[in-house]
This record gives sequence, C-alpha cells and structure tokens, in this order.
Amino acid sequence: MSTPTQVAVPAPHPHHVWQHLPTLPEACASLLGTVVFALFLLTFVVQPFLIPSESMEHTLLVGDFLLVNKQVFAPGGTTRNVSHLLLPYRDVQRGDVIVFHYPQDPQRYLVKRVVGIPGDRLHIEDGRVTVNGASLDEPYAAFEPAAPNPFRDNFPGTVYTDPNIDPAWWKQLQSLTRDGDLVIPQSDYFVLGDNRNHSKDSRFWGLVSRQAIVARPLVIYFSITRPSSTDVQQVADDRLGHDRQLSARLAAFARWERIFRVVH
Repeated sequence: MSTPTQVAVPAPHPHHVWQHLPTLPEACASLLGTVVFALFLLTFVVQPFLIPSESMEHTLLVGDFLLVNKQVFAPGGTTRNVSHLLLPYRDVQRGDVIVFHYPQDPQRYLVKRVVGIPGDRLHIEDGRVTVNGASLDEPYAAFEPAAPNPFRDNFPGTVYTDPNIDPAWWKQLQSLTRDGDLVIPQSDYFVLGDNRNHSKDSRFWGLVSRQAIVARPLVIYFSITRPSSTDVQQVADDRLGHDRQLSARLAAFARWERIFRVVH
C-alpha cells in the first residue's frame, strides 16, 4: 500500500507577512471610519441613558442603562431619509415607552409610558385607567404601597388637593374635562409612570406635546444593582453570600439577567 505523498509547504517569507498588515495610514483611516460611524449612530440614531428613579418600575429599574432609538418618532427630512434604513419609524402609539423633554424644564429628559393619544377621553378610577369608555389592559403597571392620594388615584380631580399639582396645569385641566373625562387635544399625549403610586407624571404637570417626544427605549445594555426606595421586592435581590468572595461581589454588582433585555 502506497504512502500518501506529502507536499512540503515553504515557510512564508517575512516580506509576504508584512505586506498583508495594514499600514499606519490605513489603520488610521479604518479607526477614523469606525469613530465617524459611531458618532453618526450616537448623533442621529441611538443615545445612551441611565435610569435614576423608580417611577418606571418594573419595566425600568434604577441603574438600568438604555439605548434609545432617536429616529423612530423623528420628523421628515434628510436625517430621516439617511437613517431609516437602520431603524424603522412610525408615529407615537398608546402603550409606547417614550423619552421626552420635561415640559417644566426642557433641558431635562424624562421617560414615561403613553396611555392617552390625541382625541382620547381618559379618566382614572381607583388607580385604573379607562380610555374611551374601556378599561385599559396594563400588565406593565405596578402599584407599590403608598399613602392614599385622591387626586392621583381618581383623575381628573375636581378639587385642588395636592401641592405637587402644577397650578397652570390645574387651570388647563378644568377646560379640558368633559363629563369626568380628560379630552386630550391634538398633538398632545398623556403619560404615566409604570410605578403608578410613585410617579410624577401627566396627572401632576400636564400633557406632552408631539414636538417634545425625542426617542423610544430600545434595549437595556447594562444594569447596575441599585436599591429602590419603593420596591418591596428588592430585598430578594440581596444575595451577596460571602462579601469577601470575588464571585459574590461580581454577582451583586450588576443585574446580569437584564443585559440586552428589550424594552416593551
């Protein structure tokens, strides 16, 4: 039986190796292209945010880092035409989680959920939202323990009972109320925090204009373990074990199970 012929492969000449490596100008050009693309994404398409409060529990927790889609609700124009290939766009819908400029301080960004869109007739009774005569299905809503608040739980109220209510909004609210319902004007939206008993939202400071809406959360890309002052279930997350063990500290540092979770 013949032995298979072995073919000797010559060792690559050093010149042949170096000619496949990028030159310094090529490497710089590649790096510059990556930086430009990243800047394009951060400027026109996505943007990172950190959740600082409990108002959107349990959808968003304190310490969640978000990437938001800045194009999904963008107006028409050159930017939209360029970036629509990366992320689709549409109008704001009831149930959307949105990022917007805070009406009382446009330099600040808030994140809440849209529960009322233009033309809706909305009211809240015992904390439950009714829109156009039908109870809204809200599996995302949480009701952490809190002191009773008639205005918060039964909206729109007829008596100015809470000092947190913006006086200008209270005056406008009276003109928008019909037969116990808030009638939402065109180009305005009513938003609530998912943590209903611990959220300052449209009940207290008013409507969000369409022009103020800037983005929709896409995904939680990281989440640092932070205590919550309202979530009684957070105690279950305290599983440090032996504090001096590196593995226990790493496990407790972040909410690893939330990484890359899509926001709904």
